[in-house]
Amino acid sequence: MGNGPVGTERIGIELVGTEHDGTELVGRRSERVLLQRALDDARSGAGGSTTVLRGDPGIGKTALLDWVAARAGRDGFTVLRAGGDEAGTGIAFGALHQVLRPLLEHVRALPRRQRAALESALGLCDPAFSDGLMVGASVLALLAEETRRRPVLVLVDDLHWVDSSSAAVLVFLRQRIADLPLALVGTSRPVGTNRPIGTSPAAGTSPSAGTSRSAGSVLEGWPAHLVDVGALSDHDSRALLRRRHPELAAATARRVLEEAAGNPLALTELPGRLEDEHRRGVVPLPERLPLGERLEALFAQGLRSLPAEATRVLLRTALDGAGTGALPGPVPGRDRAERVLGPIEASGLARLDPTGRLVFRHSLVRSAVIAAASEADRRAAHRTLARRLRADDPRRLLHEASAAEGPDERLAARLQEAGTRMALRGGDAEGALLLDRAASLSSDAGDRVRRLTWAAVMSARGGRLAYAAKLVGELKRAPVPEDVAPLFAYAVVYVDQSHHVDFASSFSLLPTALAALTASGALASGGCPGPAFGDLVEQMFFKLLLASVYTGDARGWETLERYREYVSPAARLCHRAWADPPRTAHGAEAELRRMVAHRTARGETGHAWLLLWAASAVGGGDPDLWRLSGGEHAYATQGSVAKARCHQDFLRGRWDTAGDCLREAETAEELGYHCNALLFRHYHAHFLAGRGDERGLREARARIEPVARRARMRFVTDHLERLGALAALAHGRHEEAYTRLRGMMSPGDLPRGLSWFHLPFFDFVYAALRCGRRTEARAHVAAGQAARMGDISAHHAFLLAAATALTAGDDEADEAEAVGEADAAYAAACAVPGADQWVFDLARLRLAHGSRLLRQGRHTDAGDPLRAALTAFTRLGAAPWAEQCRSALRDADASPDSTAAGPAELTAQELRIARLVATGLTNKEVGAALHLSPRTVGAHLYRAFPKLGITSRAALARALPPGRSAGSPPGPAPSRRGS
Repeated sequence: MGNGPVGTERIGIELVGTEHDGTELVGRRSERVLLQRALDDARSGAGGSTTVLRGDPGIGKTALLDWVAARAGRDGFTVLRAGGDEAGTGIAFGALHQVLRPLLEHVRALPRRQRAALESALGLCDPAFSDGLMVGASVLALLAEETRRRPVLVLVDDLHWVDSSSAAVLVFLRQRIADLPLALVGTSRPVGTNRPIGTSPAAGTSPSAGTSRSAGSVLEGWPAHLVDVGALSDHDSRALLRRRHPELAAATARRVLEEAAGNPLALTELPGRLEDEHRRGVVPLPERLPLGERLEALFAQGLRSLPAEATRVLLRTALDGAGTGALPGPVPGRDRAERVLGPIEASGLARLDPTGRLVFRHSLVRSAVIAAASEADRRAAHRTLARRLRADDPRRLLHEASAAEGPDERLAARLQEAGTRMALRGGDAEGALLLDRAASLSSDAGDRVRRLTWAAVMSARGGRLAYAAKLVGELKRAPVPEDVAPLFAYAVVYVDQSHHVDFASSFSLLPTALAALTASGALASGGCPGPAFGDLVEQMFFKLLLASVYTGDARGWETLERYREYVSPAARLCHRAWADPPRTAHGAEAELRRMVAHRTARGETGHAWLLLWAASAVGGGDPDLWRLSGGEHAYATQGSVAKARCHQDFLRGRWDTAGDCLREAETAEELGYHCNALLFRHYHAHFLAGRGDERGLREARARIEPVARRARMRFVTDHLERLGALAALAHGRHEEAYTRLRGMMSPGDLPRGLSWFHLPFFDFVYAALRCGRRTEARAHVAAGQAARMGDISAHHAFLLAAATALTAGDDEADEAEAVGEADAAYAAACAVPGADQWVFDLARLRLAHGSRLLRQGRHTDAGDPLRAALTAFTRLGAAPWAEQCRSALRDADASPDSTAAGPAELTAQELRIARLVATGLTNKEVGAALHLSPRTVGAHLYRAFPKLGITSRAALARALPPGRSAGSPPGPAPSRRGS
């Protein structure tokens, strides 16, 4: 197993002299180069990295860990190592405890709250309530402190057996170690290979403490370097076989190579199990089973030749979840010990290491031991292991549960209590397993349903949605007690929304459940763990809000309005930000910032998920909000964080991250969060539309739209229409774009049910103008102004100002004042606080302004905004938009590749105004001094800023060319026509 001593698995390792030092491997050059690079980056300070080696059992993953551990040890790293253990999957944070064991003496140096959270999670003190927000941050702080002393290598073998809570923290770490001298390397099997090969779970049984999660539930979410360790090449397979079995006849070697198919363990083990006649080629080789089953069967054959007592010792060792490898229990008497341990070591299945630990040669041996035992023998072994543990040791309870043969209410109650304690420590997934097991041991049918209901909710919260769906399906076949009916409704809705992408139950079940909860004032839980009354109401309210936003169903909005008084201010803010923004969301972003600042100052992380969803409505991206949300390591929250980041990356021009959307979609699919997967692909479609990739958009739409239409997800289908319009605009098909957008909103109408109305607002005005519908465009801008759209958020304010600039002035007017009004409107849009963060929309505004200046014959003035837009579109990879800029620049007789004008190219009037503004004067004061209107001053500044390479008034003083001081007499004012 991965947590055994270095050297327990050496498949594919060359011999150096007579010692195994783990530094030379047969083949695996690319994997070694990658691992060495990870060490070099960490040692040099270039940054941290995460690598997961994924491959079949026996493929040599642990040998690679041994190799990199030896290299790191020689290079002065702190090497922290742990391994997943099938029997330990039910111990919350068990693997994390292994990793951190060498650093536990430093835990007390952490800040008080972090120390308390970590000690509680690791069972070093009495458990206190924790929502999981601090555990990941505490571990990160502890590792960061160690990296101040020396670089760190963290090795985790058999991730597929790592308990869910530890796995979630490891995923949390990999997202945040980029700036640390730390390398994290793990191993796991591919999806579907975690249970002992050749076995299958009994039909209708529930997973217990020894049941692994899907490999995908661990691996997806580790995207940095997911390395598939495949079969050895033919050349390397022959080299390994010759090294280990030089005596094989040529015909036998060819057959072994064919059967092993490049698996190092098979290449090593198969020949050793052959009769001498087979090895020498005297007798033809027998028929063989497929690789996995064959190896398990081979190990089981070795078991059958052992004495019964030796088999029982091996079984107890295999079932022992201590993670230490220690021999489980004494073997009294020297002669008896030799009779038991001698055959075990002679068989090669396991050996005693120098510390007295009985170590399996390979994890498949352990699997074979368990698979070969009868159910009665396994129960007897669990009983023996339980008796040898302290009464308060959580492993004792797991062994007792595995040994139980029928209903046992006392044991069920103890399992329920243990599950509660695990949930309090942030181990929802493991707590759910205990509640499920408690349900199976319940003597009362009602108690069984109560425990299963809580198990379903805890599973969903802990990121095991497919398991939650299985439990909900089971619950639907039995009567649900009235006291847990609201909780059951919540579990059904959670699974339907997230797993089945179905929102019907949200509107049929949640109103009744909310009515029951708010009428009674409390939720009778029958002694089971779970959220308090207010918390459950809050979560139901949020689920109904999601369903209402995604579908636009009026029933949801009506119900939400009735229960607003029962939820927190954060939930009420979230509701008004999404309900009907033109009429309900004024000041939402300002209120959001106050809430985030308050929680940040007080160190509170509660309701971070609600605030994150509110921020998504207004385009908010406050760093403090990301920090509040980032401490939660469970996928349920991290998935929401990832969705918000994907959309923010699109809005803020971080388009090089587009591929993250698809990786997150794959993660969500593997975990059973199919609605999240749909939404991640929907966000990826934004990048495709923005870049004008119509083929990619069609393919994405073909995959997304059928599911969204079945679920009546207007949020997605309407977005797809808007994205189709955006792609049409990229290619100059303005009439098509207008028609698509007109299907979503009418000129001058900001419709109810379109919570994200601001996103197509600018597109609508842009398309209307480009196809000659100036009246419609102005009506839409007037509607936005009348609704005080700019008071909702900075993003709303910018989009309204940008649309206003498009419609300002009159293209046919010759009066300088009209021209100045239009220029001033563009300047005002660019001066909206934070305007430069909306990279794509700002570039489109500049393109529109430059094109308008060309139509007015102002070719010189058009160059700066067009070149700025070209630079932005090129960086974004928006080729059709960039080509529009190049075409306009050609019309302006300006080179698309020429650099922006320098300070020396300011006109005399621009320079005069810039110098006065640099002294701190307002536009109104400068206008009074030069006999200009404030709008005209703003227009001159708008043209001057790109020439100076700045975006704010504060940068003027540094950017201006040397010359007459700003306080010098300005000289005669130019004519208004010249302005």
